[in-house]
Amino acid sequence: MSTIVEKILAKKSGKNSTTAGDFVVADIDVVFAHDGTALLAIESMQELGINKVFDPNKVVFFIDHAAPSPSPQISNIHLAMRKFAKQQGIKLFDVGSGICHQVLPEEGYVKPGSVIVGADSHSVTHGAFNAFAIGVGSTDAALAMATGKLWFKVPETVKVIVDGELRKYVMAKDLILNVLSIIKADGLTYEAVEYHGSCIKNMGVDGRMTIANMAVEMGAKASPMELNEPTELWLKQRIDVIEPVKADKDAKYYDEFFIDASKLEPLVAVPPNVDNVKPVREVEGLEVDQVFIGSCTNGRIEDILTAVKILEGKKVRVRCVVIPASRRIYMDAIKKGYVEKLVRAGCTVGPPTCGPCIGAHMGLLGEGEVAISTSNRNFTGRMGASSSKIFLASAATAAATALEGKLVDPRKYGEKL
Repeated sequence: MSTIVEKILAKKSGKNSTTAGDFVVADIDVVFAHDGTALLAIESMQELGINKVFDPNKVVFFIDHAAPSPSPQISNIHLAMRKFAKQQGIKLFDVGSGICHQVLPEEGYVKPGSVIVGADSHSVTHGAFNAFAIGVGSTDAALAMATGKLWFKVPETVKVIVDGELRKYVMAKDLILNVLSIIKADGLTYEAVEYHGSCIKNMGVDGRMTIANMAVEMGAKASPMELNEPTELWLKQRIDVIEPVKADKDAKYYDEFFIDASKLEPLVAVPPNVDNVKPVREVEGLEVDQVFIGSCTNGRIEDILTAVKILEGKKVRVRCVVIPASRRIYMDAIKKGYVEKLVRAGCTVGPPTCGPCIGAHMGLLGEGEVAISTSNRNFTGRMGASSSKIFLASAATAAATALEGKLVDPRKYGEKL
């Protein structure tokens, strides 16, 4: 009668079983931090008088949020991270490697059934690979780095069943925005969410990562998915042992939701709330100043290809910034000719980084400017000036909008999709 989370935490805490509400101390398989959180974790370790990480092979650093560095102050943070990583013998993915949530699974650090702790709220992304992955604060990350263990309250799990096929021009981003509109921004506070159904079973890795990534926007602690065939094939190129964890058929869920994927349409989250979701057709015509296609939510090859299919042979009318989520994706996009096509369309293609998503650099908004972004948050001032506005959408909607300079339903374009 166990959910995925209950099974993983039972195994990692040495128990026969766990139930929602139990408190456990679990072994950590991987703990990671980036240039927005690592320095605080390092300082916390020092304050605790701890000089060594528990296992250099299980602690990973990323310089990704403001990379390349846009200021001397941030450069100093990068220097401190490099120094600590060298002293401890831990792996550091430096400038240009990509966003932590994309690079970690690409490099084989994420395995089904593992416990992944990241000093970043979007660490839930790794639930796409059948893992219990959570975001924690820098102090908890420091404890995990030092001891290889953390205590958890086993969360209750909500089950979301998604059947049917997504129609043309409707993407995984539209699906998760639809879920957000139903469950709301605080609907899963300290709960886990499992996705089931034919749509999820047949979905590729890119789409699954998008859905898992935005679980935290509902307050979810984790978003573990059962392993499907496309994801297993993807993992087999990176790891040797795959031991999937499935929920029992009689697992007890706190709540259940059903979604018919075939009825979904292109959606947009209207600022300043992620759960203020409307059909794109209802807000068409809104003039925009910038389009951003990238981030740990939608900077993958599926998103870039979607943009290329809509933009190829045409010209954008507004600033359009495209940022691949990792060096691997960047190289893939170059080899396939996607980057050249985007540049010819008038886009600016940047190196792998979080950049504008978190208001660090490479595309910040000025006073009163409006952006369409494929990222995960549209909070006031997140991408620049406090009076700017961010509308969240899929890569298809973003690319179509770039062509007209105003919000538009992608079904108007993209006949080649």
